[in-house]
Amino acid sequence: MMDDKEIKRKGNSYPDRVKEDKVTYEDYASLDDGNRYELANGVLELMSPGPSVPHQIICAEILKRMADTCDADYLILSAPVDLILSAIEVRQPDLMMIHRSRLGIVSHRGVEGPPDLVVEILSPSTLRRDKLDKSRSYAQYGIPEYWIVDPALGALERYELNGEAYLLSEIFTAEMTVQSNHIPCVSFTMGDILSRVPDLSN
Repeated sequence: MMDDKEIKRKGNSYPDRVKEDKVTYEDYASLDDGNRYELANGVLELMSPGPSVPHQIICAEILKRMADTCDADYLILSAPVDLILSAIEVRQPDLMMIHRSRLGIVSHRGVEGPPDLVVEILSPSTLRRDKLDKSRSYAQYGIPEYWIVDPALGALERYELNGEAYLLSEIFTAEMTVQSNHIPCVSFTMGDILSRVPDLSN
């Protein structure tokens, strides 16, 4: 437990990674310091400040498309919802899909087991974490499909679990219809999603 531990500030902000002994879900859930964390192999990782407006629009638009075609078969959740993969591994993906035949893994505190799909939307501050760290974590705990959305490239990368690692199956851009062998109800284009993001340059 963390009763005798203190997470110390460096200047006015927490360090990106808080070095502690193995931290458990119970420790993580008891934190109430106004920050958002993930738990990676028993290590607290401070999440970036609140996501940008374009990030949130893209997330909401993908969720809408998923709900339009998949809601009858899947529960669709958006961050912040805890994905509790083990006592020492807790993530908060941007989107999750869980087949309604598997709703037993959903509890009041979060999703307790591998969903059918996780989706992460890249930003400059999360690129390494989403592409490397989370990819390894999601593969280790048996999540069959992982999507990475890259707004800068206007692309959606679809990864499928192959053994203990993900293989890139397809890259969808522009007017290519996003499809999945595992989740056949999915059908939308990145062009349509990105067209909903206003010009916020001013």
